[in-house]
Amino acid sequence: MKLIFLGPPGAGKGTQAQRIQESHGLVQLSTGDMLRAAVAAGTEVGKKAEAIMARGDLVPDDVVVRIISERTEQADCKNGYILDGFPRNVAQAEALDGMLAARGEALDAVIELKVDDKILLSRIETRAAETAGGARADDNAEALKKRLGVYHEQTAPLIDYYGKKGILRSVDGMKSIDDVTAEIEAVLKL
Repeated sequence: MKLIFLGPPGAGKGTQAQRIQESHGLVQLSTGDMLRAAVAAGTEVGKKAEAIMARGDLVPDDVVVRIISERTEQADCKNGYILDGFPRNVAQAEALDGMLAARGEALDAVIELKVDDKILLSRIETRAAETAGGARADDNAEALKKRLGVYHEQTAPLIDYYGKKGILRSVDGMKSIDDVTAEIEAVLKL
């Protein structure tokens, strides 16, 4: 099973991906984690990404797609995976489609966690207050507002992109964590 979890920052994608990963024997793949792992492993593409990140630039789509391609070919991904934080834009989605098509594979579903931006602000402040060891640098209202703006501009068009492909499944991300998990599980049984 190959899934994408889609939704704005703070929507609960990571939490839900962990739960679905455990219940279905999948691997949760976070773009940031994969970039850091490729850099640490010293792979060719990791070295390229490291130089780009050291300059403070965003890693280009083609490099991110190569890292994802390499990672999804590893043995632990044979049963499937959940992409969390990728794709971030339509160009990345098209590149992912091309990569999968070249392997004779396809996505099984894109799960959209629908949430209210105003409630996300409250959630992020709660998460910041509850995080052991202190909040992440981006766990504050101003950072979230900026990240939401980027999401709506760059990532939200993926809702239409995957909707037209017939693989988008939307769930109410405003429900309790358990209820959201139950909705996702119901969608995956379709």
